[in-house]
Amino acid sequence: MSGNDASPPPYLVEPLFTDASRQPDGRPDDLQLTVQGKVWRMLGRAGAQTETRGAEEFLRAGRGLPVLLGAGLGHALKLLLAEHDGPVAVIDKETTIAEASGARALLDGQPEGRVLWIAEEDREAALAALTRFQSAHGGLPFAPIVHPLYARLDRDYYGALREALLASSKADFWGRARYAKFKGDLPRVLLITSQYFLMGEIVAACERLGAPHRLLSLEAREMGRTEFVQALLTAVVEFKPDFVFTVNHLGVDREGVLTELLARLELPLASWFVDNPHLILYIYDRLNSPYTAIFTWDADNLGSLKAMGFPHVRYLPLATDALRFRPGAPGLPQWRSRVSFVGNSMVTKVAKRLTAAEPTPRLAAAYPEIARGFSESSERSVRAYLEHAHPDLAPDFAALSTVERRLAFETLVTWEATRQYRLGCIQATLPFSPLIAGDPAWKELLPDEGRAWRWIGELSYYDDLPGFYPQAEVNFNCTSKQMKGAVNQRVFDVPAAGAFLVTDHREQIEELFRPGTEVVCYHEPAEAEDLIRYHLAHPATRERVTRAARERILAEHTYDIRLRELFAAMREIYG
Repeated sequence: MSGNDASPPPYLVEPLFTDASRQPDGRPDDLQLTVQGKVWRMLGRAGAQTETRGAEEFLRAGRGLPVLLGAGLGHALKLLLAEHDGPVAVIDKETTIAEASGARALLDGQPEGRVLWIAEEDREAALAALTRFQSAHGGLPFAPIVHPLYARLDRDYYGALREALLASSKADFWGRARYAKFKGDLPRVLLITSQYFLMGEIVAACERLGAPHRLLSLEAREMGRTEFVQALLTAVVEFKPDFVFTVNHLGVDREGVLTELLARLELPLASWFVDNPHLILYIYDRLNSPYTAIFTWDADNLGSLKAMGFPHVRYLPLATDALRFRPGAPGLPQWRSRVSFVGNSMVTKVAKRLTAAEPTPRLAAAYPEIARGFSESSERSVRAYLEHAHPDLAPDFAALSTVERRLAFETLVTWEATRQYRLGCIQATLPFSPLIAGDPAWKELLPDEGRAWRWIGELSYYDDLPGFYPQAEVNFNCTSKQMKGAVNQRVFDVPAAGAFLVTDHREQIEELFRPGTEVVCYHEPAEAEDLIRYHLAHPATRERVTRAARERILAEHTYDIRLRELFAAMREIYG
């Protein structure tokens, strides 16, 4: 169920009053609706019992969270408020009817938080609000009470909501989802999967380790948030995971519904950030649940993530799949080169972020200069850099009207800094006629394609790169400016494939490899040319460094090892 399927027919509403008397509160006795030339009555011959029948059945059952699907004239709501001590929810998007009936006046004087009236036009938004209300009231199972006229008026909305709520109540996940965790030698992991490259490695590592796991895919385009939550709850009840695992907070909605839900279930979430978490978490609310553990590939983020209120933050660098990246993978003849580089020019990414940010004229003119300074500074946050290096522009940034625009501008500066830096690094390789695998915009940045350098387009991470890396005598790497201290994926993949790498120095690389022995680094782009030239002339040195790097990777930097580290951390925190 995603959104609403079809628009309901238009209708006219006329309040009806009996000749004998009117309601003491001035509300009508009935409503007459004209729908496509037909006349309907809100109550009809059965009178108020049309609305109260379902509420009376709920009161006899005596358990659950009543959800009125259509308030009508308010008779059911009035009965529930008088006879039921617990919370009550109303989903009614028919504002014309609500205004004519005056039913919302029944909410006057009610304690705050007791009654939730949802008027969302979108089903998913309505269910998201209802799920938060349910969580706030102890996870009571839903008890939908549908008004018969509303079910006729918009079946795709009210009828579908009733089905979703009934399915949720039958699952009784709140009672069944609390269970002892981390009792086995290996944890049971519910993986929120997507097309992000890392998930394939995680799934494969779980299989090799023998860790019981179940996949919850985000790929079904028709799956909305509500269906995703329902699928997760079904998996929790059936599979009983010890924790949920995701990458970069994929599957976690920005309003915090999933975070609150997992906390209510007492089910931990492990989120491994392999991109800048601050460019992702920027737009999220209600993040810092005690049941959320954050793992970051960049140790520089530990302090700032803790400052955001996350109680459990751990460092977990990237690694490689040593079965995928290993010597001997076949490559194509056209991939052979003395020097190669794999990476995006960032031109299109910068253009898209510029459009999304809609910056003020001053910011639009200044962002290349801001990016240049940010690239050279030690500051990790664009916002913080802007405040101290360009205080005159800070008001322009603050004036961007939405959090999405501010996030887009920070990302714009980060990507532009990467574009400038990456271009400078690649220019140092031009004396060696490099082979560049990347987007077509490289041909806009570098002249003489086909003579001074070669371009082959973007490659598949899984299908091409294991065989591509060994075809170059020197694989050249320059890291994105979203990670000023951490190392990227190629630092692990290239040596694992049995190929030689020259990479830019990052502070954290020395915790992972021995510089000069297991990895060759340049500190500035100007140093790269001499390093490349030397190692092209010394194949024995290349072979020795590659062999040492691969030995270190197999011993310490595979995804099997990373998962064991993550499993141990989750058991330590939540076991």
